Amino acid sequence: MKQIQIANTDIKASQIILGCMRMNEPSLDAAKIIQTAYDNGVNFFDHADIYGGGTCESIFAKALKATTISRSDIYIQSKVGIRPGIAFDFSKAHIIEAVEGSLKRLDTEYLDALLLHRPDTLVEPEEVAEAFAQLEKAGKVRAFGVSNQNPGQIELLKTAVKQSMNINQLQFGLMHTGMVDAGINVNMTNQAGLVRDSGILEYSRIENMTIQAWSPFQYGFFEGPFVGNTEKFPELNKRLTELAEQYDSTPSGIAIAFVNRHPAKMQTIIGTMNLSRIVEVTEGSDIVLTREEWYSLYQAAGNILP
Repeated sequence: MKQIQIANTDIKASQIILGCMRMNEPSLDAAKIIQTAYDNGVNFFDHADIYGGGTCESIFAKALKATTISRSDIYIQSKVGIRPGIAFDFSKAHIIEAVEGSLKRLDTEYLDALLLHRPDTLVEPEEVAEAFAQLEKAGKVRAFGVSNQNPGQIELLKTAVKQSMNINQLQFGLMHTGMVDAGINVNMTNQAGLVRDSGILEYSRIENMTIQAWSPFQYGFFEGPFVGNTEKFPELNKRLTELAEQYDSTPSGIAIAFVNRHPAKMQTIIGTMNLSRIVEVTEGSDIVLTREEWYSLYQAAGNILP
């Protein structure tokens, strides 16, 4: 499993992250899922206080005790800032309260990383700064970051926050390539040339922020997986299958290799709870696509090179 040094930290984590959003699904053996992921090189686990209304964190903590894995063997990340059906809330009081709740449910004394979950347009950077400083001083959070935020929003936080913004979670995969489209289509009048995120990919590389790519197998906004969907994506699946045979892998493994090939050194979050799928996806982390193969996938996904 390829390792990624999380920007500005001493955290050396697996390129593949297991996202735990679905860990509360009935009939799952959470301990077996965690152990399988770890045995296949995954040492980084992503949570959010809203996943399953908090139950995913509690299930994870209980399941971890049923594995051979120690807390010190892995990295645990969680996200706070969304109050479902109510608001986004980056106030100091909410951040502190939410982190304390996650720590209790995860049965751990610290988070390896804490991310602000999506942007809060009512954010007051000074409140975020006070919360981060308090959590860091108490040893409850080791590293900080954001999710789905653009360069201006990150720079706004940095006017007050003293900690490094180490991570940004952003959707990226073969059927969600907005981060690279505008950079490829500079000075073009087509739809792909529109800059929707203020150049977040280039900004992250310049500022040495680790991008964590979420939903790498989805098209649209959770509309479904594109791998195996030959009716909607025949050309893409044909190319995925060709490369899978060439590399003795699977289409899912090649879809991971597409993300992994980018020199931005991204981590990739997988949300599957299927044991065999975890194995095949983690194997894709070691595949290094050629430049020609990467662009052939990009075009098979429906993108046109200028």
